[in-house]
Amino acid sequence: MLRPFVGLCAAGIALATAGCTQEEAQLQVTDAWVRISPVASNPSAGYFTVKGGEKAVQLIGVSSPVAIRTEMHETMADHGAGDGNSDGKGHGMTMMKPVTSVDVPARGTVAFAPGGRHAMFWNINPGIVPPRTMPLVFTFSDGTQIEVAARTVAVGAPAPK
Repeated sequence: MLRPFVGLCAAGIALATAGCTQEEAQLQVTDAWVRISPVASNPSAGYFTVKGGEKAVQLIGVSSPVAIRTEMHETMADHGAGDGNSDGKGHGMTMMKPVTSVDVPARGTVAFAPGGRHAMFWNINPGIVPPRTMPLVFTFSDGTQIEVAARTVAVGAPAPK
């Protein structure tokens, strides 16, 4: 009598979970914001998080229709390597270097945050003032383009939560 009941329960569980699969990861950009420079000729800095999809890709560009030029950068700590860019005493100076691409692992997360990777925007349209949003376009190695509305903040204002 117990054996048919166990069989029925197993069949019921199989039917109930038949449509359940692991949710497919989708490439996305979240938490985008730009610290707007008060001087139009100085660059503004942008920050965001990239969440990887099912396949590894590279972020190969960030652009905005309201900025004349955009570059991705990485802030590097200088530990006095004697390469001509340090004070030679290892005082932990920092320097920025442009990067042409950033690896985004499948189902991984890559943060562009203050003190690390970031995007630089030059000559932003003067109509883009905090708290307005700024359109950003992210281009990936597989041809995907994602457009997001980045929040803008003034220099000295806290980062958005």
